[in-house]
This record gives sequence, structure tokens and C-alpha cells, in this order.
Amino acid sequence: MITKINLRDQVRDYLLSEMKTGKLKIGKTINLAALSRELGVSVTPIREALTQLQQSHIIKAVPNRGFILAELDGKESEDLYTLVANLEVMAIENSDFDEDQIEALKQQQEVFENAHDAISRIQADLEFHHLLTKGYPNDLALKILKDLKTRIFFYERAFTADDSFYNKSDNQHEAIISAIEDDNVPTASLLLKMNWMLILNYIQKKLTE
Repeated sequence: MITKINLRDQVRDYLLSEMKTGKLKIGKTINLAALSRELGVSVTPIREALTQLQQSHIIKAVPNRGFILAELDGKESEDLYTLVANLEVMAIENSDFDEDQIEALKQQQEVFENAHDAISRIQADLEFHHLLTKGYPNDLALKILKDLKTRIFFYERAFTADDSFYNKSDNQHEAIISAIEDDNVPTASLLLKMNWMLILNYIQKKLTE
């Protein structure tokens, strides 16, 4: 049951959870009236939450159908991953990393390595990237990154279940940490961009199969 203040954000988080667990599937219409009854709230915060999700390109409005979870496609994936890569490179080039932050990256890398299923690996990977950029003193850029990565989650859940794919990403994570530890930001930036392009190339290949 949804309770108390900022119902819009609570509804948004609920819908994202339903999407990420696969209970709301791609192409399925979101029934506002049924959702209102289920959550015990009016349709107003639901519409507001859906509008936010539409602005993040997670759902789309379809005439005579309402809101649906947006389909995955090659052009969008290219735009998403390229933009995220460029924003993250800008973030680490304008961040300072201390010993505690480097240690946090190493610990998160261990979480990533020890993840036992696809969803856990995706979440651990996204958290690794969050730790890389959280020190960037630009709140707007970080908010944009968060929204973009919310959409990215659906691409990775659909196409990156292969363990062999993650072995390559794993090696790149370790190299990024090593470059940051050596205060070699240009190398870390290059490796970071390569990491995102590796994922993009893999997903675009899967989209065309």
C-alpha cells in the first residue's frame, strides 16, 4: 500500500520495481484505474509518476492504448550508452578520488564478481558506475545519469545474461580502478568509455539477431 507524502515518487518507485522484476512487461498497457485500486491512491499521482517515467523514456504514451513500457531498439541504445559514457567520462575527469572512495570501488567490484544471477550482476555493475561518478559536483548531470541508467537497466536485463560477457566487463572494472589508483585519469577515462561501448556493441548485436 502506498502511504503518506510524495505519492508521485512512491508510485514511480513502485512501477519501476514492477518493471524491473518483470511483472510489468514491455508492450503491456498500464491500467490507471486498476493501479489506483491496487495502491489505494487517486489517479493524479499515478499520472504524475507516469509522466516522469515518460520523460525518462522508460514508458511511452500510445494513442487509444495509454501508457506502455517502451520497446527496446538499436537507435535508442546507441544514444543511451554513448551519452552515459560521455557523461561518466566528464564526471571522473572532474572528480577527486581519495583512499576511501577507491576502497569502495574495490569492494563493489567484489560484489560484482560474486553476483550469482543476471539481475544481481546488472545492479552491482550499475552501482560500481554510480560510485565512480558520485563525487562529481554537478547534481543535474548526476540526475540525468540516474534517469538514463534506469532505462539502461531494461536493455541489460534483456540481453546481458551471458557470463562470458561479464568476464570482459570485469577485467575493465579492475583496470579502471588501477588507473584511478595511479592517478592516471586519461587512461581511466578511456577504459570507462571502452567499458560502455563493449556493452553497447553486445546489445546491438543481440538486437539484430
